Amino acid sequence: MSKKDFFKGAIVLSVAGILVKVMGLLYRIPIANLLKDRGSGYIAQSFYIYTILFAISSSGINVAVAKLVSEKRALKDYKGAHRVFKLALVILATAGFLSASLVYFGAKPLLNALDNPNAYYATIALVPALFFVPIMSAFRGYFQGRKTMVPTALSQIVEQFIRVLVGLYLTYILLGKGLDIAAGGASFGTSAGAIAATILIIGVYFKSRNEIKLELNEGLECELEETKTIVKRIISIALPLTVGALIIPALNFIDSALIPKRIILAGISRNEAPDFIGQISMAQTVINFTQTFSVALMMSIVPLISDYYAKKDNNQIKRITRSAVRMTLLMGLPAGLGIFVLSTDVIGLIYYENSLDTIKSVGSILRVAGIGVIFLTLVQTLTAILQGLGKPSIAVRNLGIGAIVKIVLSFILLSIPSINIKGAAISTVATYMVAALLDFIAVIKYTKTDFSIKNIIIKPFVSSGIMAIIVFLSKYYLVNFLDKRIVTIIAVFIGIVVYFTTLFITGSVTKRDLMLLPAGEKISQILERFGLVKA
Repeated sequence: MSKKDFFKGAIVLSVAGILVKVMGLLYRIPIANLLKDRGSGYIAQSFYIYTILFAISSSGINVAVAKLVSEKRALKDYKGAHRVFKLALVILATAGFLSASLVYFGAKPLLNALDNPNAYYATIALVPALFFVPIMSAFRGYFQGRKTMVPTALSQIVEQFIRVLVGLYLTYILLGKGLDIAAGGASFGTSAGAIAATILIIGVYFKSRNEIKLELNEGLECELEETKTIVKRIISIALPLTVGALIIPALNFIDSALIPKRIILAGISRNEAPDFIGQISMAQTVINFTQTFSVALMMSIVPLISDYYAKKDNNQIKRITRSAVRMTLLMGLPAGLGIFVLSTDVIGLIYYENSLDTIKSVGSILRVAGIGVIFLTLVQTLTAILQGLGKPSIAVRNLGIGAIVKIVLSFILLSIPSINIKGAAISTVATYMVAALLDFIAVIKYTKTDFSIKNIIIKPFVSSGIMAIIVFLSKYYLVNFLDKRIVTIIAVFIGIVVYFTTLFITGSVTKRDLMLLPAGEKISQILERFGLVKA
């Protein structure tokens, strides 16, 4: 696969990813306004269980399928590639059936143990998704292994669109029957989306059957690989990825298990626990949206680093590493400081149907979590660099160390009355800070990259700091004349304009930096016309 073809695929998946995140935000906001923090807590609890089982049953295996299919196709062993897909489909369908059965039969006792029995309907509603998503993952992996990204992108968009449509509709019509049942309706949107996307991608597969059959007939006759050998190869590739994907969901689940038990010591009623779980989820929605562009950057870094690592071109690896870290801070710093300054205002803008106490509480959580955005985006980029260097296990280990820090801090901080639920956010920030520091040390060790403090830290920080100050002053002044929600929108717009103006004045972004992004060449050409970037 040429670099040009890869970036076309990366652009397709990046655009799909942005659309999916936008639709997800448009889904979560009205859901939270309909169900408030308590109903959102029921949904959050169900998703903590869902994401753990999804990580175990699917995450990593679809990547392994894509890798093995790609390898065999490169050798023109098309029959072997298709055999990998069929075997993975059986494995994933079986894993999906087992995880769905586990939730169907075990949801009630588990939720009772977690002191959140009202999350039952929201959890049971995800059973179909647990079965269909792994099946869909097998097809996605196969198409990605064939270097065809459109089926994956289309299925992602359809999955999210149906989720939004069905979830919102069911939540609205079931609201009168109780928060727990309405939360079940919202969760079922995920299952409906999974079913629709699975049907779509299977349809694309059958539409491609003639092309696939022709390819199978034209392939070379290669030695048949034993089934157990293929399974071992799939597991060897998938296992570290699965472990890495499992850490964050596991941490969220542990938080949800600790919160009901520890906040009692902070003087909060056990019955209010779902409210706080929901508040964390509401803040997390905003944080997730800020990752859209850092994930796109991450997708571009891995193949570039891998390519130059294979060629042993250390100078290019150092150049990309420096640019990647700088671009990450250029995205993470303004996002983190912007959230810190406007936290409660943003929550009031998007979760306007919630009570003032809820808005203030979620705002205080988001203010702390906003600082974590800086470290989270760094972890994503540094992880991508380590993956490109063939050392993903180091990133997983470092995140695991951060996870231990989170568990200890959550256990301690949640029980302190003056901190209580903010302890969960503080411990999450500590997790990413520790992981980012350890990843940064590892990247320096393996790439021998020297970083310019002026370009990497000072320029992004100055631009972000100026933006934050002007946003704060704008908000402080305009709130005397306009509605708070209008002021928030204006302040965000002012922040964006000020930040990018400051970036270009200080020369913080170069053409080389932009080339790391999907469609970076086109972006840089447009900016060059206006004299906004340098080579």
